[in-house]
Amino acid sequence: MFDKISQFMDEKLSTPMARLAEQRHLRAIRDGIIATLPLIIVASMFLVLAFLPNSLPQDWGITQFLSANAGKILLPHRVSMYIMTLYAVFGIGHSLAGSYKLDPLSGGILAELAFLLTITPKMAPVASEGVLKLAESNAELQDYINAVPGGFNLPMANLGSAGMFVGILSAFFAVEVYRFTQKSGFKISMPPQVPASVARSFEALTPTVIILLVLSTVTYFIGFDLHQIVGKLVEPLIKATDSLPSALIIVLLAQFFWSFGIHGWSIVGSLARPLWLVLIDQNTLAFSNNEAVVNTAAEPFYQWFVMVGGSGATLGLAILFAFFAKSAYGKSLGKTAFIPSIFNINEPMIFGAPLVLNPMLIIPFILVPVLNTLIAWGAFSMGLVNRVVATAPWTLPGPIGAFLATGSDIRAALLSIFLIVLSVAIYYPFFKMYDNKLLAEETEGTDTLN
Repeated sequence: MFDKISQFMDEKLSTPMARLAEQRHLRAIRDGIIATLPLIIVASMFLVLAFLPNSLPQDWGITQFLSANAGKILLPHRVSMYIMTLYAVFGIGHSLAGSYKLDPLSGGILAELAFLLTITPKMAPVASEGVLKLAESNAELQDYINAVPGGFNLPMANLGSAGMFVGILSAFFAVEVYRFTQKSGFKISMPPQVPASVARSFEALTPTVIILLVLSTVTYFIGFDLHQIVGKLVEPLIKATDSLPSALIIVLLAQFFWSFGIHGWSIVGSLARPLWLVLIDQNTLAFSNNEAVVNTAAEPFYQWFVMVGGSGATLGLAILFAFFAKSAYGKSLGKTAFIPSIFNINEPMIFGAPLVLNPMLIIPFILVPVLNTLIAWGAFSMGLVNRVVATAPWTLPGPIGAFLATGSDIRAALLSIFLIVLSVAIYYPFFKMYDNKLLAEETEGTDTLN
């Protein structure tokens, strides 16, 4: 029966899902956003550092230094994670153009151009003569006027997560225009003697003209606010993503696919990661402004509380194999998989146990993440633990990553430890049954040889 289910999954779901995950536009989104992860991770650490004084004794010298320089410490975050869409759009355009065998660099630049053309710069207000006259006798007012930047200003919020979906659409539009001009021959072609870099620049002239004319007309002359329209359309989707039923569905789908050897988080992440980025960016912004953090189901929630040790929260199972296995194979697997599992690398456990297509271990493999989701969600909802506000490096041990991801909340580390202990308890009876089976097979094999 299990073999029939496995065959059905492989024929009816595995191939279509693999194709979906590798669809060029979805792959471009995944590649572009993943390319920004170093910025997001490092910038998140600056955010944690700026607010670390909240978790330290106030009379420490380091606390006073960090508090006095919090604004400067946050500046790297402001020009990296805060405007992440600006970076992601280039990556999306680069990846999509490459998938069409077009020049990736030109694709990235055209995507960036298209995205910026959807944003209307705002002219900074100029102080009236009356205000300037008042400032002559008021030093504070004069200092304020001097501090106000002049000229055109770009709305920074649109360069961040709020503009992510417009950025995705802009990148698609730009690269498809580029592809159309290349396929149709509607381009400026240079002789073979011209250097390739120069030839590519001239080939990009035609799509540049089209993109500039179309989006300038739409944004500046017609006055169509794409950011406002798209924002209203995706707002219900973002809210739905940040709900317990949605979190449970995501976890169940990911674990279900993993149980049959399909990389569930790769499939789920390709679709959900833009929404997760919006949620974590909103949390980060609220945290940096000392406002209430309200989103729960951002990606670090799954990483540090649902999947401690990797997909299936297998750190608990690795602990069991490392310290409680009786079979020779189980002991060997435990020695191999335990250390990587601490750092959230659990492929040795998933394919070594194996967990894939293993009827004895599939039940806890799915059950543990579901229970972790329910418990962690309850802890956040009741205010027992701070919600996630940062993206910590994924190879950190679970409690440390949880501590950093929640803005230095020691209760998050304690919750992570509790969830690890819980996973050990839930995996134990299934592990014991499987280990006994391995031991029996080894004993039978030894008796046969004798």
